[in-house]
Amino acid sequence: MANLSISRPLPLRNVLITDDFWSAYIRLVRNVVVPYQWEALNDQIEGAEPSHAMRNFKISAGLEQGEFYGMVFQDSDVAKWLEAVSYLLETGYDAELEQLADEVIAIIAKAQHADGYLNTYFTLKEPNGRWTNLAECHELYCAGHLIEAAVAYYRATGKRLILDVACKLADCIDQVFGPGDTQIHGYDGHQEIELALVKLYQTTTNERYLRLSQYFLDERGKEPRFFEEEFHRRNGQTHFPSLDMVFDYTYNQSHLPVRQQHTAEGHAVRVVYMCSGMADVAAESGDLELLEACRKLWTNIVSKRMYITGAIGSMAHGEAFTLDYDLPNDTAYAETCASIGLIFFAQRMLQIEAKSEYADMMERALYNTVLSGMSQDGKRFFYVNPLEVWPDAIRKNHQLNHVKPVRQGWFGCACCPPNIARLLASLGQYIYTCQGDIVYANLYIGSEMTLDVTGQSIIIHQHSELPWKGNVRFTIEVSAKTSFTLALRIPNWCTEPSLTVQGSPVQLAENVRDGYVYLTREWNDKDEVEWVLPMEVRRMKGHPHVRDTFGKVALQCGPLIYCMEEADNGAGLHQIVLEDEDEHQKHFEQALLGGIQTLSVAAKRIRSEDLGHKWGEQLYSANIPHEWEPMTAQFIPYYAWANRGQGEMSVWIKEK
Repeated sequence: MANLSISRPLPLRNVLITDDFWSAYIRLVRNVVVPYQWEALNDQIEGAEPSHAMRNFKISAGLEQGEFYGMVFQDSDVAKWLEAVSYLLETGYDAELEQLADEVIAIIAKAQHADGYLNTYFTLKEPNGRWTNLAECHELYCAGHLIEAAVAYYRATGKRLILDVACKLADCIDQVFGPGDTQIHGYDGHQEIELALVKLYQTTTNERYLRLSQYFLDERGKEPRFFEEEFHRRNGQTHFPSLDMVFDYTYNQSHLPVRQQHTAEGHAVRVVYMCSGMADVAAESGDLELLEACRKLWTNIVSKRMYITGAIGSMAHGEAFTLDYDLPNDTAYAETCASIGLIFFAQRMLQIEAKSEYADMMERALYNTVLSGMSQDGKRFFYVNPLEVWPDAIRKNHQLNHVKPVRQGWFGCACCPPNIARLLASLGQYIYTCQGDIVYANLYIGSEMTLDVTGQSIIIHQHSELPWKGNVRFTIEVSAKTSFTLALRIPNWCTEPSLTVQGSPVQLAENVRDGYVYLTREWNDKDEVEWVLPMEVRRMKGHPHVRDTFGKVALQCGPLIYCMEEADNGAGLHQIVLEDEDEHQKHFEQALLGGIQTLSVAAKRIRSEDLGHKWGEQLYSANIPHEWEPMTAQFIPYYAWANRGQGEMSVWIKEK
């Protein structure tokens, strides 16, 4: 084991977001998304799929009569809602919301068994089935989300009831699982408990929780196969017969020990949750072998198996990775939760090694797939985030059943909406990390940050014009001269940044390391740093091995990926070809989709009036030339698509 030098995110209460772009989303989560999801969890939304999640807890607590309803992991929706509420309470007091959370926590506590066990599905539906189907039934997954929520609520309020519930549950799990003769030598089917236990360890300093997390990681992939053994012990009973969660070892990453896994295989969310837990344990224990496995999995994901939007998981069957460079646009699965998990993984790797590539990917997934996953009114959601949509085909082609042309009000499997809420509510944790006297600015989001450096209190005010303009200003507030280092990320979308401190230019080359520029100086009160990141419209190309992007380009400006929609360009987006001149007109349209910057690009499309006349009933021909007409193609940010009704959409466009 080695001592790793780890940077840490600031406590959420130390970062106040004041950003023109992101503050609107934080308000939306607080005022709309969390209340709407509370209604969904209580089955109060007309026309949406029932959740029954809160009723499950009330019935388990003996407060109501009834039966369990919903998915086997329904408990986790309540836990993620509570976690989002906790982050909101940490950043802004709300007596009514805190009282509601306390009422939910009291119900959860009543539903807990005397030995610490807590799971409404097995309490109500299979009381004798505890720990008999780890491959499919998400007991440890639900426990992990409850533990994460408990840690967040304790940090926000200082109230111990839910933390005590979480510790009692973790102690129960620690008694059941482990290397002892009377313990289960196994692990969860859906990773989550691993990273949750590390959070509980960091909060309580109880090393048993860290050891248990590492046990679950190290047990995965061993032979004999645990999931096969428990399958035979329960006489072949299955919960999800359409999925082979027992014998498809790659689906749940049990095909190899985690330290030997170098490619991202199987269910995408499980992969990145597992990687997050691996990075956590490596950071806390100094396990370099585990860290190296994290690096290899990271490289495989971002260099061979990730969409340009930061989405991952290209196949609907198993919500899974497939093979290198297999990134179809119209059948993409690209689950919102998977990109959120990628952000979790990136943040943890960034804490271990301050390299801009991790923050770049955090930014890419955040601005594109995560924001795309929620409508601008906060009441409709995407589970799947394709990069090309043809609504007529979705209605007829069953290979596209998973794709929706518009966001949905709720889901029977509702993991994504509360995941979005908890990420956005905790956004302040991703902006900065600190290590000793170094403050890393990882994301350029307007904010006010307070911390102590070498015993001196400092405040850093960040004013950011992203994502529309690349102008960022930092103002330092200190009561006395203070020496520390401010490290600024150089985004991978910017080729010619410029920097001034108190109006004096800074030579970047001599101060750059691993994609950050380091400013070490003695700071005076009201010192200002001007960080200018020119935003050019870039025509991005995919690797030649990516079959679905060959001969096409995607437009990127700053952190945003752009797309064409039928609402602006008419139907038949596949018939549009961009001209080769590299001129792009930017227009900020305040009244469109909450205020967005659009792009106008010279293009051409097949002359529509000639199609029927020339082709007639022919499906194929060798002798009919294309007749083109000039047009101006209009692009909007990808995150904003599908807010104007159904229509075609495409990120990748043919280029002349």
